Amino acid sequence: MFFPYRDDNPRHHGPPLATLAIIGICTAVYLLVQLPLGPHEGQAYALSFGFIPAVFFGQTELVSDLARVPSTATLVTSMFSHGGLMHLVGNMWFLWLYGDNVEDAMGRFRYLLFYLICGVVGTLAHAAVDPASRVPLVGASGAISGVIAAYLLIWPRANIRVFYWLFIFVGTINVPAFLVLGFWIVEQLFALPAAMQAQGGIAIVAHLGGFAAGLALTPFLKRRGVTLFQLPHSAAFARNRARAIWRRGGSAHEVRRKRD
Repeated sequence: MFFPYRDDNPRHHGPPLATLAIIGICTAVYLLVQLPLGPHEGQAYALSFGFIPAVFFGQTELVSDLARVPSTATLVTSMFSHGGLMHLVGNMWFLWLYGDNVEDAMGRFRYLLFYLICGVVGTLAHAAVDPASRVPLVGASGAISGVIAAYLLIWPRANIRVFYWLFIFVGTINVPAFLVLGFWIVEQLFALPAAMQAQGGIAIVAHLGGFAAGLALTPFLKRRGVTLFQLPHSAAFARNRARAIWRRGGSAHEVRRKRD
């Protein structure tokens, strides 16, 4: 088990206001609008504001009570809605971890444009695979996948501080971004065959579509002075003290291992 929680990249252009705004809007929409809804109202919300390929391509229509926004608008409204608390927390955590630096590298306006384009491309990629699908798609995963792609292009060797729990050993360690994010890419590719045959669930194609858009757009939207493939600001695989914990005779015993 491992959990990335910070990186070693400094910011140079002030607080990440655009990233904070996106996180704030997504959180407010979920907590203030979606969470209070009952099961029936929650399903109606997803049908109204989620992206439905069959509706977008004109193969079916929503009843008038559910058609609250044009189908084209759901390309955006779906990005600010989520399917559950853990879906929201996971997406917003990844956005905060990587988005602040990408915003710093692009500037707020271009970063917002980049974010929206990646989200739309990811959603359209999902729709292209099954244009007759009537299952609503919600979530910011396509846009955040684009942010991950930008981070990987600019800081592939940046060190991500990762909390790990390996059997009895617990600690933190610096892991290069290309390994952490490369593992995420491999996960998506392994999940793709099952996702291609499943109705609903996690939209893996949207992740990959957003990621591809991020790779294509980053060289054009980054600031002029920002270079790709930058060097890290700390040593890879540096660890803090790790603890090994086990029980013997009914009491806990602890062994500490100093930083290498």
